Amino acid sequence: MGPTTDWPTRDLLSHRAAATPQRTALIDVATDRTWTYREFDHRVDAVTTALEADSGERLGILIDTRPAFATLFFAAMRRGVTVVPLNVRETTRELATKVERTGLESIVCERDTEAAALDVADAVADGGPPSIRSVDEPGDERTQSLAVAHEDHSPTHSADAAAVEPAPLERDDTMLVMFTSGTSGDPKGVRLTIGNLVASATASAFRLGVGPDDRWLCCLPTYHMGGLAPIVRSTLYGTTAVIQREFDAEDTARVLERFEISGVSLVPTMCKRLLAAGWEPSDALRFVLLGGAPASSEFLERCHERAVPVYPTYGMTETASQIATATPAETRAHEGTVGQPLAFTDVTVVDDDGNVRGAGDTGELVVSGPTVTPGYLEDAHTDAAVTDRGLRTGDIGRRDEDGRLWILNRRSDRIVTGGENVDPGEVIDALRSAPGVEAAAVVGLSDPEWGERVGSLITPDGAGNGETLEIRSVLDHCEDRLAGFKQPKTIAVVDSLPRTASGTVDREAARARVLEDGVDITDLP
Repeated sequence: MGPTTDWPTRDLLSHRAAATPQRTALIDVATDRTWTYREFDHRVDAVTTALEADSGERLGILIDTRPAFATLFFAAMRRGVTVVPLNVRETTRELATKVERTGLESIVCERDTEAAALDVADAVADGGPPSIRSVDEPGDERTQSLAVAHEDHSPTHSADAAAVEPAPLERDDTMLVMFTSGTSGDPKGVRLTIGNLVASATASAFRLGVGPDDRWLCCLPTYHMGGLAPIVRSTLYGTTAVIQREFDAEDTARVLERFEISGVSLVPTMCKRLLAAGWEPSDALRFVLLGGAPASSEFLERCHERAVPVYPTYGMTETASQIATATPAETRAHEGTVGQPLAFTDVTVVDDDGNVRGAGDTGELVVSGPTVTPGYLEDAHTDAAVTDRGLRTGDIGRRDEDGRLWILNRRSDRIVTGGENVDPGEVIDALRSAPGVEAAAVVGLSDPEWGERVGSLITPDGAGNGETLEIRSVLDHCEDRLAGFKQPKTIAVVDSLPRTASGTVDREAARARVLEDGVDITDLP
């Protein structure tokens, strides 16, 4: 008897193409093109070969949601290279810092991000500029073509077509480095292994179920875990990922109906827009995985009334997506719960000293299991977050006797706007660097569309000889320092920041002051 294994020995697509080559792998809504797993596998072979000229152990991808992202991801896995997804909405400075921290020697872009990629290459100070390749026709002579990754590329499907020998696959191989906002203004680079991704896909299947004809709509950005996870999971399951390049309420409603989508990942803002557009779910839809931001009980009740099968989920980049997910029945019977932890995931509630709390007691959530990251890029971040019990989430919550979780406070005052994480410290640093600003406070304000919006208080430094600090000039200063979703949407100028007895900023008082005296930036001249 030959050797046996209970683990994938090569990239996930290679296994899937060998098992069910005839099944549909991807559907591109924009072009109406469809690829079987055999065809997808050939595309990845072609891209893997083209990437052989690229040096380095990490590949940066600066493209938005499209099939080319999936092709590049699996080509990197086939080569044994780590993928670093880069947020197309961030500024040159933000991206350049991440390129330096990950030591990227190559970035793949698209037509819409080529100029940004070249700006990033020029801005990189440490390690030398990365090479830039585009999946579209390059618009600059400094950009090399990677046309084989374009959706129109059709590699030879003949029996003698060049195949690529996949790199050996190990559980502990780092497949992804994804950045998530920290509390100090320094985004953390999260390492996710092949084992993390497979464990997450497996546990999710146990909670959501999988059918042979499932179609998972991917309309979230693939540079976030919520957008990439459906592609990874569909490939592992042998089901179909339907890729819509940009969410639009009316268009997405039509896509859900036309393609008989059985599952979709959304943030609450997206789902609210669908409902506002008059969307009615079809019989084919089994689940709407709702994450990225808290969903109110009132909103969930609206979903129930409209027969939307919502599954509120609590997760982190550090756990390759889901930690706990509630079923529609649980959300009605246990208001506010995010459900029980997924299979193989353990969640413990601890006090400030690390002692385990009982059912109903409040404390910090600590998570352990095969989906949890082995650590961050920097050891200091890892040492601060990883304990003997598992990963400290920084989230405050409680659990009942059956293990259902409730999340009470957002992690370290982080603001979540439209599914994007905003670190208040980073925004404060940008505001304080503006001429005429002495101090700043940043808080999240409730927003009916985005969940939260960024609000801020700023104080003048007194150097203006009594002149009023101009809010518009401060906002202009922040434009090239902060991505649009991080910039304050409501701002007020005050004489001093409200503080507690210990001297720290009183966040609740600051929030009330912003609401009372703040100016909506849309009202500025």
